[in-house]
Amino acid sequence: MNAVTSFDKLDVGFDVPAVPGMLEQDIQTPCLILDLDALERNIKKMGDYAKAHGMRHRSHGKMHKSVDVQKLQESLGGAAGVCCQKVSEAEVFVRGGIKDVLVSNQVRDPVKIDRLARLPKSGARIIVCVDDLANVADLSAAAQKHGTTLEVFVEIDCGAGRCGVTTTAAVVDIAKAVDAAPNLKFTGLQAYQGAMQHIDRYDARKEKLDVAIAMVKDAVAGLKAVGLEPELVSGGGTGSYYFESASGVFNELQCGSYAFMDADYGRILDASGQRIDKGEWENALFILTSIMSHPTSDRAVCDAGLKAQSVDSGLPFVYGRDDVKYVKCSDEHGVIDDPDGALKVNEKLRLVPGHCDPTCNVHDWYVGVRDGKVETVWPVSARGKAY
Repeated sequence: MNAVTSFDKLDVGFDVPAVPGMLEQDIQTPCLILDLDALERNIKKMGDYAKAHGMRHRSHGKMHKSVDVQKLQESLGGAAGVCCQKVSEAEVFVRGGIKDVLVSNQVRDPVKIDRLARLPKSGARIIVCVDDLANVADLSAAAQKHGTTLEVFVEIDCGAGRCGVTTTAAVVDIAKAVDAAPNLKFTGLQAYQGAMQHIDRYDARKEKLDVAIAMVKDAVAGLKAVGLEPELVSGGGTGSYYFESASGVFNELQCGSYAFMDADYGRILDASGQRIDKGEWENALFILTSIMSHPTSDRAVCDAGLKAQSVDSGLPFVYGRDDVKYVKCSDEHGVIDDPDGALKVNEKLRLVPGHCDPTCNVHDWYVGVRDGKVETVWPVSARGKAY
C-alpha cells in the first residue's frame, strides 16, 4: 500500500485532519486543503512579476496567518517581508523567524504599543502605521524604554475610508514628528486602496487608483521638499497591483489573496474582461467537505456550514462541477442542489470559499495536497490572533 488510508495505523490523535501519505479521499472534513502545485505557481508568478517590475513584494499575512505559507512566499516568490494587521499576528511571525514585519494598521493601546516595541529585540525589522501625531510620542517612549527602534509608515487614506490622513500637509507634519522622535525612524508611506479591490471592472478599478496615485505623488513631493524622501511607498492588492507597479511612485506591493484565490476575488475582471481566476491566478485553497446526507433526490447536505467558512462575501462554489451547486448553509450544514442525484454519501467535494481571510481564521490546519495525496500539514499559526 502506497498511501496511508487509516488513522488506526498511526500513532496520532484526531487533533489533525490528515497526515502525510494519506489519500485526499481519506482526509477528515471539513478542513482546509491547499493544492500545492497551484499555490507554488501563484507564488512564483507574483514573485516573477514583482522582480520584473522593480517592486518589492510584502505578502499579506492576515490572509493566510501561516508562518509556513509566508516562508514559502519568501523562498519561492522572493517576498521581502510580511504585513500583519495586529500586534499578536506580528508576534507569531517574528517568533516563526520572519525578519521584516509591517503592522499595516494603527497601534494605540498602551499594552499593545509596549509589546510592539519589544519585537525588534528578536532582530526583526518592525514597521508600524501612524495617522495621528499623538501616536508618535507614545511609540517613541515605548521604543526608548526597551532600547529598540520602531520604523514608521505614515498612512494615507487614499479612498478606502478607513484609517489614514487625507492631506499632504498632515503627512508631512507626522513624518517630521517621527523623524525628530527618539528611537523612531520615518521609513515611508502606507497607501492601500482597499475599497476598490473587488470592483468588477478593470477600468473602474483603475479610475479609483488614479485618484489614489495622485494623492501619493503629491505626498511624496511634499516630503521631498522638506528633505524626507520615503524609502518605501507601500500598497497594492490582488485587484490593483499592476496599477501601483506602473505608477512611478509605489515601490512595494502588499498582495495577499492572489496566493489562495477565493470566489469573491475570482469574479473580478482583468484588462481583457476575463475573470482573474480563469487566467491570472489559480484556485489553490479549498474547503474539503463530505456529503453526509441525501434526504431527497435533488438535495444533498455536506458538513461544511457557517462554522467552516465565512460567507460575508458570498457562498462558496463547488470546484470543478457545474452539475451541483452550494445554495445555503447553517451552523453545521451546507445544502447542495443536486438535480440529477449525482452525489453519494461520503463523497468529498472541494469548495472555493467566498472570502479566504476569515475562512482561514476558523481553521487550525492546512492540509497540503499534491497528486491526490497529503504531502504536508501546516498549522494556521496566527489563527485567532485578533488583539
